[in-house]
Amino acid sequence: MTSDLDIGQQLGIFQRLNANLSRVIRGQETSIRLLLSSFLTNGHILLQDFPGTGKTTLAKALARSVDANFQRIQFTPDLLPTDILGVSVFNPQSASFEVHQGPIFTEILLADEINRASPRTQSALLQAMGEGQVSLDGTLYSLPDLFFVIATQNPIEFHGTYPLPEAQMDRFAMCLSLGYVTPEQEVEIVSAELAGSSINDIEACVSRDELITFEQAARSIEVSEELKRYAVDLVAATRKQPELSLGASPRASITLVKCAQALAIFDGSGFVSPDHLQQVAPSVISHRIVLDSNAHLNGASTNAIVARLLSEVPVPR
Repeated sequence: MTSDLDIGQQLGIFQRLNANLSRVIRGQETSIRLLLSSFLTNGHILLQDFPGTGKTTLAKALARSVDANFQRIQFTPDLLPTDILGVSVFNPQSASFEVHQGPIFTEILLADEINRASPRTQSALLQAMGEGQVSLDGTLYSLPDLFFVIATQNPIEFHGTYPLPEAQMDRFAMCLSLGYVTPEQEVEIVSAELAGSSINDIEACVSRDELITFEQAARSIEVSEELKRYAVDLVAATRKQPELSLGASPRASITLVKCAQALAIFDGSGFVSPDHLQQVAPSVISHRIVLDSNAHLNGASTNAIVARLLSEVPVPR
């Protein structure tokens, strides 16, 4: 277990990042907390939300907060894998091929409207997200140590889109939705914009070394055997539901525990509680399970199924 001093230091990392993001993303305290639990434990995020809710601003603010390189890729039907990964170009002067790296060679990558690209192009992200490397002309190239993908998709537009395959969905640690803020919070956003408040005012508040120490500290947060079993039971229960044609994978169990460890630090605790697992479960599990056709037609939802399982699976005492 980390010492009290270590937990205080790691809590400070979260508090500084949270304060920075909250300056430009208002009324999204829960979403920011969940996103940071994934980011600080090396997990990628899928933001499924309406246009104009702050997805791009959130990604840029996070990049500026850690002084990271940022790239945005607008996914379209004509986007090719080489547009993401890069390409070899023949140099007549040297009589050799030179690799021109694509925008994926960055630290924080915003994959905007990822479901508008073809499955072939979507899959170009798969190896990068899972292994931290890509293959160009048979040669493996490592991505930066800090490599974080925020992918977005619009939940109400399906014309001209390609649903992400289950293997791709499983690569995302969490699926989040920012949603609309309250009218009062929206007034604050308008006022800040009129006052000239800008994302360019955001300055780096966390170093690379601190990001590494946080991940190491999170791994040492105590998780009892009972809570490990509780996390596994929650995930395994999805594989037994008649409404589902696909349950969550063991990767969901691992992600559930890792993100809960980060939440424990956010709360200044040296151990994970059932509440931490329950807080992250909907965002970690819901996008990994697939409704069967009858359940879909009857209006069932994966979020509702996860909520039901949280009430049914026995909680350790």
